Amino acid sequence: MSNFVFDSALGRVVELVRNVKNGSPTNSRLVLLAFNTAAADSTLRSLTTVTAIESDADTDETTSSGTRKVIGASDITITVDNTNHRIDIDVVDQTWETPEAGDEWTDLCLAYDPDNSSGDDSDLIPLLWFDFGVTPDGGSDIVAQVNAAGVFRAVSS
Repeated sequence: MSNFVFDSALGRVVELVRNVKNGSPTNSRLVLLAFNTAAADSTLRSLTTVTAIESDADTDETTSSGTRKVIGASDITITVDNTNHRIDIDVVDQTWETPEAGDEWTDLCLAYDPDNSSGDDSDLIPLLWFDFGVTPDGGSDIVAQVNAAGVFRAVSS
């Protein structure tokens, strides 16, 4: 499960993931990005776009070896649990094959892209933030293994 939900995504995670799962809008996708940051979670969680995260002085996106992963409808499972009054969202584990040695990765961000064809980071809405400390060595794959309970759980009180 995530470390935190971005303030701008509170109450919207299920809705936006459903957009991707249902293909509406057609080019909507989830994007997983790797970051190296010394910024506090309390600073990051109030940012509303990936551009804003990238603009933080203590945060850099790790861009070597194509660290961005695009997650489409077939990679998402949404389970409605009426007994426990919750919705679980899961995505497939993500693998980066032998990324270049260098940049330390401290965190991952799952973001919603309403139009994957535009390529504009100001359109990407950050949803979830995960601690993910790893330094690529140039010879080993890196795998982000999703929690057995899924990547996100919305619960009715």
